[in-house]
Amino acid sequence: MQGWLCCGAVLSNVDDNLITKAGPNRILARAQRDGNTLVTLCAGCYNVLKRTDLHARQLSSTQQAINLFNEETFNGGVDVVHFLEVLRDRIGFDKIEKAVKVPLKRAPVGAYYGCLLLRPFGEMKFDDPNRPSILENLLTRLGCEPIDYPARTDCCGSYLSVGSPEDIQPLSQSIISSARASGAKLLAVSCPLCKYNLEAGQAAQNSNRPLPIVYFTQLLGLALGIESKELELDAQQTQAILENQTTINSVNRK
Repeated sequence: MQGWLCCGAVLSNVDDNLITKAGPNRILARAQRDGNTLVTLCAGCYNVLKRTDLHARQLSSTQQAINLFNEETFNGGVDVVHFLEVLRDRIGFDKIEKAVKVPLKRAPVGAYYGCLLLRPFGEMKFDDPNRPSILENLLTRLGCEPIDYPARTDCCGSYLSVGSPEDIQPLSQSIISSARASGAKLLAVSCPLCKYNLEAGQAAQNSNRPLPIVYFTQLLGLALGIESKELELDAQQTQAILENQTTINSVNRK
């Protein structure tokens, strides 16, 4: 996308701080010039941009002020979708399953949703807010064994890691402990910040065997035959994914 910029990472609900709303509105205005759909891989960007589009449709005086500041008119109308929705709705999980070259047989993966994909429930409408399943359904098609665990929609601490990194440690520890206790050997995430927080929380605990955290697209790429090195999967992550297979294939080459 031409002229892309940061979405701001967090959607401000304060009406008198319009500068925080300028960025996501500018992104959507530019995306609208190229079409009516904007795809994002990041749960945070997805949350901010989807909610910004919904708020813009209200045609309030606040939106008029934002458009005046940006010198770009945007009043909503962009279909903001997450890449998981593209895989499910536009490509189809069945088609993805047929394209799998390296089934991730019985890899015990915990799907971690966090909060930004799902909340606020009334605006996001991404999946069942209490029992989401889109990520597990993808993992199943890749050959994994999705592990259900209680903390899969708990918050990892979000941007507390910037100013108060010590505060994320109990949150990440609770998520990791919940996944481990249920049998997960690794976690699949859809948010870069969640990945960072979960890894940083374990590093702070000086864990000898941290639970590997991978992005769901890394699992997808591995199943489609892309080598682990190209996917930036380290040896520990790759072993956690493939250790249950009867044969470790060429994907695990260093």
